[in-house]
Amino acid sequence: MDSDNNFTRSQKLLDLSQRFRQSKSVSPISDDPSIGQSNQSKRSKNPNRAAVLICLFEEGDDINVILTQRSSKLSSYSGQVSLPGGRTDEEDTDDIRTALREAEEEIGLNPALVDVVTVLEPFVTKGNVSVVPVIGILWDKQAFNPIPNAEEVESIFYAPLEMFLKNENRGEKEWELGGHKYLLHYFYHKTNDSRVYEIWALTAGILIAAASIVFRRPPEFQQRMPKFWNRNHSKF
Repeated sequence: MDSDNNFTRSQKLLDLSQRFRQSKSVSPISDDPSIGQSNQSKRSKNPNRAAVLICLFEEGDDINVILTQRSSKLSSYSGQVSLPGGRTDEEDTDDIRTALREAEEEIGLNPALVDVVTVLEPFVTKGNVSVVPVIGILWDKQAFNPIPNAEEVESIFYAPLEMFLKNENRGEKEWELGGHKYLLHYFYHKTNDSRVYEIWALTAGILIAAASIVFRRPPEFQQRMPKFWNRNHSKF
């Protein structure tokens, strides 16, 4: 048992945390959460910048990720599945603060429960918004009491991260922009309460990239990501 907390830390996630912190293929962060990265701090003032939290926890043999279904009341992307996150505020010191603040506002996730281990390269949307994925570990899942913000979140659910590398329950659609043809992937996940969620577009692309890094292997399907997302992600 952990001497400071009354729960057992997953060895799988401990190994993952250590690998992320030592890796040069992803953006490192400080071990001290009170210290913001100067370059991130400057970039976070960009009004066209956002951050999302890829919050991982282990349950059974699976590494799961926390996802939300957006409220039908929202004017944009209503009802779609997304990662907790949103636009940068002026008071955010870096992308990590943005992701943690938004997760707390949207789903009631206490930032103190999340151990941020790395920040990935941003994905750029068609609207020219840079979306920065922040990967964190929720060591003590039992300490998380989900409280969805009714104005923003319809529901909160969990999905195995590895599913985003598999061809099962997946569809795809070809799109074209400026003569460039690319694929958007659709994943269908059935939860224990028999609800089926569709996870697609940018959220699916971010999770494919994250899963490829976590499990150190490419997906079982052809990706053909949009070039505008970021050429750095072609290696995933």
